[in-house]
Amino acid sequence: MCDEAKLERWAKQAISRRRFGALAGTGITAGTIAACSPAVVSDAGDGDDNTFDTTESGVTFDTADGTMDAFFVHPAEGAHPGVVFWPDIAGLREAKRNMARRLASKGYSVLVLNPYYRDVAGEQYEDFASFADSGGFQQVRPWREKLNADSIGRDASAAVAWLDGQDAVDTDRGIGTQGYCMGGPFTIWSAAAVPDRIDAAASFHGGGLVREGEPQSPHNMLGEVEAALLIAVAQDDDADDPQAKRTFAEAAENAGVEAKVDVYIGDHGWTVPDSPAYTAPAAEQAYVDLLQLYQANL
Repeated sequence: MCDEAKLERWAKQAISRRRFGALAGTGITAGTIAACSPAVVSDAGDGDDNTFDTTESGVTFDTADGTMDAFFVHPAEGAHPGVVFWPDIAGLREAKRNMARRLASKGYSVLVLNPYYRDVAGEQYEDFASFADSGGFQQVRPWREKLNADSIGRDASAAVAWLDGQDAVDTDRGIGTQGYCMGGPFTIWSAAAVPDRIDAAASFHGGGLVREGEPQSPHNMLGEVEAALLIAVAQDDDADDPQAKRTFAEAAENAGVEAKVDVYIGDHGWTVPDSPAYTAPAAEQAYVDLLQLYQANL
């Protein structure tokens, strides 16, 4: 559903887009992770009436492999369903924090993880263009090699345990997880690792959901999953491998897992505001579908 050659083409587009100033119109500003003291911010202003003021902070917690850092944003009052948020290959940055803020304003306690914490802490790239322009693919390659079903499962277990210890999380309700590009398969591995808590998982233009010949391919692990799934496929990824969506859907049906597998009118990266492929109408549809998944299952 995506490969590294395509990602590198996407990166070149991001560099060109930045150089011509197109990113200035996205409304995303560069920034660093929030300080560890909470700050109250207003709702994300997505046009919906039912929104919450939110509070956010940078946090750390122990995992089996070290100390993970993350960004935590949640409604300022009350307990709400928790969400484990896996970024794309460019990692934790302001575009992802803004996406989490918007979701939190709808009544979710969202934890955006730094998937590269074994090697580096905090934000490494202010946006996708800076990731591409600074040789990000080469830099993260050794970090990515450590991210497999087992390590992501350990991280997800630690993240869920941490969320369940927060006053802002309603432990009587299920936890959701969502991931983008590289983070797409992480959602399936997370749901398989913590099936008693993760009740909904969403992959947006996820790469590597079907890995033929690999027992730990996400589609081969659906028998361990209890969550309802949203698999949002980019139209260009589908054009490259149209069989992948059918293979995944068949595996879900055989495992008895509820899964909505759809191709969206947007190319790889269409949901992420700082990506060169960002497509607002399709991104809004993906957001609505995510909310429906969470509302029905958490």
